[in-house]
Amino acid sequence: MAQKLIAPSMLAADFGNLQRDVEMVNNSEADWFHIDVMDGHFVPNISYGFPVIAAMKKYATKPLDVHLMIEKPERYIEEFAKVGADIITVHHESTVHLHRTLRQIKDAGCKAGIVLNLTTPVSVLEDILPECYMILLMSINPGFGGQKFEDITYNRVRKLRAMINEQGLNTRIEIDGGVTNKNIKRLADAGADAFVAGSHVFKSDNQIATIKNLKELANS
Repeated sequence: MAQKLIAPSMLAADFGNLQRDVEMVNNSEADWFHIDVMDGHFVPNISYGFPVIAAMKKYATKPLDVHLMIEKPERYIEEFAKVGADIITVHHESTVHLHRTLRQIKDAGCKAGIVLNLTTPVSVLEDILPECYMILLMSINPGFGGQKFEDITYNRVRKLRAMINEQGLNTRIEIDGGVTNKNIKRLADAGADAFVAGSHVFKSDNQIATIKNLKELANS
């Protein structure tokens, strides 16, 4: 598998200084911007919509990894692509016609992926894995930043990586929720290769150094 990737979660950024924080990510060793979109229905919180994503895209020099925590995401795929999404992931639990939605994402010119909630078995992905650029495993319950990482994630990563390898695929595994310098190496060793980090990055005293440290640990 290629180099392991870091995707700072912009939900943890300072929205009064959003351009500054986008530029920080640009100048760091991070690989993607992780964009959490919440609708207040699928998850209890509400985050940002199209205008804010378009504003980030204006200054971002790295891909936008857009994670849709919304009901019926198929209604908005084309619009997210238009405002700058490079990768779009949708929750397995959020749409009835998952295969169709993944095809819709690809037709819009984006890489397509599926997100699994913390206790949704990875086995549900067996037949649809070939359609996926990436699987995002939630390591917390989605909807709020700053939650504690759940240890059941390690075994979920191992199971999913075995399934991907059995099918001879190169599908990425991304982890979202409570990723820090304390657990990223173990997650990487289990088979994950992309890591969302929000509070750990943006609440640190030296954000660029923190991203560099995560990148080094993941690839060690």
